[in-house]
Amino acid sequence: MERGQGASASLETWAAVAAALDLQLVAFLEGVPGAERPRDYEYLKRQQLVIDTASQGGWVARPELLLDADAARGRSIDVALLRPVGHEAVVVEIWDFFDDVGAAKRSLDGKIATLDRHLTTTRDIREAKAFRVGGLWVVRGTKRNRALVDEFRGFFAAAFSGSSSAWLRAMSDPTASMPAGNGLVWTDAAGSRLLAARL
Repeated sequence: MERGQGASASLETWAAVAAALDLQLVAFLEGVPGAERPRDYEYLKRQQLVIDTASQGGWVARPELLLDADAARGRSIDVALLRPVGHEAVVVEIWDFFDDVGAAKRSLDGKIATLDRHLTTTRDIREAKAFRVGGLWVVRGTKRNRALVDEFRGFFAAAFSGSSSAWLRAMSDPTASMPAGNGLVWTDAAGSRLLAARL
């Protein structure tokens, strides 16, 4: 079992070994050779990075916020950010890998419109000020992704006209308003830092 050859061992045997080591079975199984991280591990790291950064700026995060709940296959926002004090909301979409940039951009626009409709219909009638809703792509800064953005710089600059630096400030500073245009920011390859994109 220590050499990773315990595939044929019974569950009872695994439980007995875990108990002998004073571990819960699930914790023991996660630590054995061959136990793998979730398939969406890199994506989860970037979700956590967005949530941690945005909390500094006074945002309330709603990861995997479901849209179109009545639809057979509901869409969700990777991380929805709400800042009620400033009447601001952001649809954050996280990209590790692009397979269809146009479809991804149309999806972002649709999610922004849907969140805007939702916030408009659920806000208090007595409340005079509506939410401003924007979009932000958080893109893993791989060589492939950077080359793609560089090759189609005109498209990305037009589609994401909000200053990347201003988006980073708005996320982490409660006094900084979100930019008017949608934004694109990088993460480092490790998923530990958000970085400005120069479009």
